[in-house]
Amino acid sequence: MTDTSVPDIIYTKVDEAPELASASLLPIIRSFAAAADVAVGTRDISLAGRILAAFADQLPAEQRHADDLAELGELVKTPQANVIKLPNISASVPQLVAAIRELQGQGYALPDYPESPQTDAERDARARYDAIKGSAVNPVLREGNSDRRAAAAVKRFAQANPHRMGDWSPDSRTRVATMAEGDFRSNERSVTLAQDTTARIVHVAADGTETVLKDGVSYPAGAVVDATFMSAGALRAFLDDQIAAAKDEGTLFSLHMKATMMKVSDPIIFGHAVRAWLAPVFDRFGDALKARGVSPNSGLGDLLERVRDAPEITAAIDAVRAERPPMYMVDSDRGITNLHVPSDVIIDASMPALIRAGGKGWGPDGAEHDTLCVIPDSSYAPVYDETIRYFKETGKLDPATAGTVQNIGLMAQKAEEYGSHPTTFEIPAAGTVRMLAQDGTVLHEHTVEAGDIWRAASARKAPIEDWVALAIDRQRAEGCEAIFWLDETRAHDAELIACVKPILEARGVADRFAILPPREATRRTLETIRRGENSIAITGNVLRDYLTDLFPILELATSAKMLSIVKLMQGGGMFETGAGGSAPKHVQQLARENHLRWDSLGEFCALAESFKFLAEARDNPRARLLGEAVEAATQGVLDHDRSPGRKVGQPDNRDSHYWFARYWAEALAAQSHDAALAAHFAPIAQKLAEGEAAILSELHAGRGKPVDLGGYYHTDPAKTAAVMRPSATLNAIIG
Repeated sequence: MTDTSVPDIIYTKVDEAPELASASLLPIIRSFAAAADVAVGTRDISLAGRILAAFADQLPAEQRHADDLAELGELVKTPQANVIKLPNISASVPQLVAAIRELQGQGYALPDYPESPQTDAERDARARYDAIKGSAVNPVLREGNSDRRAAAAVKRFAQANPHRMGDWSPDSRTRVATMAEGDFRSNERSVTLAQDTTARIVHVAADGTETVLKDGVSYPAGAVVDATFMSAGALRAFLDDQIAAAKDEGTLFSLHMKATMMKVSDPIIFGHAVRAWLAPVFDRFGDALKARGVSPNSGLGDLLERVRDAPEITAAIDAVRAERPPMYMVDSDRGITNLHVPSDVIIDASMPALIRAGGKGWGPDGAEHDTLCVIPDSSYAPVYDETIRYFKETGKLDPATAGTVQNIGLMAQKAEEYGSHPTTFEIPAAGTVRMLAQDGTVLHEHTVEAGDIWRAASARKAPIEDWVALAIDRQRAEGCEAIFWLDETRAHDAELIACVKPILEARGVADRFAILPPREATRRTLETIRRGENSIAITGNVLRDYLTDLFPILELATSAKMLSIVKLMQGGGMFETGAGGSAPKHVQQLARENHLRWDSLGEFCALAESFKFLAEARDNPRARLLGEAVEAATQGVLDHDRSPGRKVGQPDNRDSHYWFARYWAEALAAQSHDAALAAHFAPIAQKLAEGEAAILSELHAGRGKPVDLGGYYHTDPAKTAAVMRPSATLNAIIG
């Protein structure tokens, strides 16, 4: 159930490990916040919650679910917004289908996901489900630009306790391969609109047949509007070449994409890779595979499941796989390959992990090997290519002495939402795609072939100006190197540079900033942090996503501990809590061994900022004291090494929450600004200290044994609470 009134702080209900951790942490937060008259509520943006909301009109009253995402989408456009956003699932089709099946098994009469809708009801269901796929949450909530950085306490701890980096060799065969032509980067066109317009996107086939792909796309004056396409023929030739290259070079073959955020384009590209990998099988058994409902876009895992009772096909698959180069593995013990599920390998997590490991990936033999990293679109592949080249030349980075990279990211009002907008299409037939303004002006035009992937995206003027202003403020506060990662030879970036330069010059700060293409910016930034100095990367949306994993993983070993502040353009605040890419493995371990290794440090950092923001917005000095005490508690968790361990027998997420609550209470009891607040928390701190032995014993009871959460995507609240709040002593103290 979600709250019916708008609370002071909204804590999002999400999925997987972050949501399980919330079952333990949120009662503590609510109890402490109440002492400062701060109400902490929840809104459900989980995958299961969004599915149920989408079909509320078809469910009985007791099963209906409010559309919390839509409500939050309106709230973030107001000054009252104060949202702590945890990482949620950006669902691929296999994840979406699995969630639907789980809900159906729990008694929800939901329709199946129709792969090929034939009836009006199926088309309606498909449209509702497609609106949930991919990065459906973030574009709705991100009504501001991004300020991401490592909190000072987190960075100090990482330098004092450096993580292990893999050794790089100049002879490493690991490299990045990307398309030289025919990709989104090479075909991009961009224009800045002089006036408001409503555009339509039209496909004109070779025989003159005209199809409106999208109508009524509204853009304000000053918006930067892009259009581009990826050639299916060029993509297929590239993939064939790289499969052969991996075999010739003796490396693992790996594909690195983002089929979650790029929910339309990247699953199609992923499907081309699956088809290329098993080309002889598709050539021979194409009709049989189609009859079994095989979609390459769903991955090798789905394909193998659909043909497991067809020995002739499975034998052909085994024969082809035996001839291919070894593949980069997601889980070599379980035989889960790089091509099994489109959402299993996400570029912004997979590439930094490989780089941190010295360029090594896990092969099917359970050993590490050099890897061919295939990144089809060349827009941002140079970032990873240059990073690999740099470490081959210089050796690994030393986290104990490395500086830090902050990020100011352009993302407000769906800026640069490449591939996930409803303006991305797989072209049905050869012809021309045009984007036309309402007065008939052709904004963009491309000659395309059947199967090409055409997309449009935009960035509006107000978010661009806000982004530059945020960068100026951050550089002034830090006084360090600041770089706009923009390439004047790329169409979109050239339009952005034309916006950025006049603002910097008008503010008299142009000399404080560099503007460099991503490759050059990568090398300069790596050189800067190797010297122990800091840098601010000022980037567009996708590169924001990539860099706020790459540099934190190199510096801290994880991106989950980043402080992420979204200054909403209407005056509110949203505080994001880090990445959730490893969340599935965390849940599997909890179910199997009753050990949750998820680290809530990102939540702690976001909570402190949320309280301090609330103090200013609502003139609540007690909220500021709560926020300052959260920072002290976070420092205590780090200083005393109270973060979760990876293995059963070590402290886990629940232990960390106990220590966080104790340090938080002690900090509040010791503060001298509010005697009543100190008096309230003094006995709580004392009870938490005196109950240490009993609490830790109760928390550890049952560790190492399987637990039942009542579901994966839609867990049972009572069962989850029993698992995540097993200490009666702690629960009684918190209340």
